[in-house]
Amino acid sequence: MQLCSVCSGQVPKYRCPTCLVRYCSLNCFKTHKDSCEPVKLKESTCDQNQSHTAAREPWTPGDLLDEDGQNDMVPADILQKLGESENLKDLLRNPHLRQLLVAVDTAGNKVDVMKTAMQEPLFVEFADQCLRTVEPNDTEDH
Repeated sequence: MQLCSVCSGQVPKYRCPTCLVRYCSLNCFKTHKDSCEPVKLKESTCDQNQSHTAAREPWTPGDLLDEDGQNDMVPADILQKLGESENLKDLLRNPHLRQLLVAVDTAGNKVDVMKTAMQEPLFVEFADQCLRTVEPNDTEDH
């Protein structure tokens, strides 16, 4: 298990967008930002310590999710079914749905925008179709 690159006391939940160092809290980010340097494309030496190298690994969905969120994560092979669903493709042809999705994606406060979007029958239909696509056995009874 990797620990915070700043305090080494907690499991990191975040990554610095500039240098990709992992940190656990706002306080650690504030401490880190004073010494932050942008990621270099090539490592100049091979003898850098392992935690430094691990901090620069590519992002994964797990970097963005806490333990509970990781339990709800859908595997990539099942997510591919979303792109193959003709029902979803038909729904996505609707410009109003596309506007709703862009609004959720670009919102600063996604929770509030998502609550508003879930009041739209078209968005609810889209969400239900996504669930039916990735969990066909769990949603057939609903």
